[in-house]
Amino acid sequence: MHELIALRLGAMFQRWADLLEALPEGALSQKLPAASNSIGGQFWCVIGARESYARAIAAGSWQGFDCSLSGDAAQSRDAVRAALRSSAEAALAAAAALATDAAAGAAQPDAAGPGGAREGLLLDLLEHEAQHQGQLIRYVYALGYSFPETWKQRWALS
Repeated sequence: MHELIALRLGAMFQRWADLLEALPEGALSQKLPAASNSIGGQFWCVIGARESYARAIAAGSWQGFDCSLSGDAAQSRDAVRAALRSSAEAALAAAAALATDAAAGAAQPDAAGPGGAREGLLLDLLEHEAQHQGQLIRYVYALGYSFPETWKQRWALS
């Protein structure tokens, strides 16, 4: 199961990179007409969650949220691109370590169920990624931008 989750995460991570490249210049600073954060703010949260969940998975419990990308840097395509890449690497490394530990019988059970706290954190990360992709679908539609092919195929978008 860990391998399947890691594959899904890897595909989600690639979709984020694809979306970043499909957005027009200046899009990272755009907000929805209603109360919202910017597109760059959405990327900031995704990156910070990846980094935070990677630490939590390694530790076996939530260690708090922190993002290496500053709010200002979240408006820079180059900075977001680099942070997407490094945060994806960290999250996938944490998932791989979890799979290795589970195969060796080193699961850490907790009150969340027989799968253990670390597995629950990995699933939380997957859920967080999907939730933000849903939010960004609304942003792209509302702001009149185009979706990359990977988003069109995965979410049946036009």
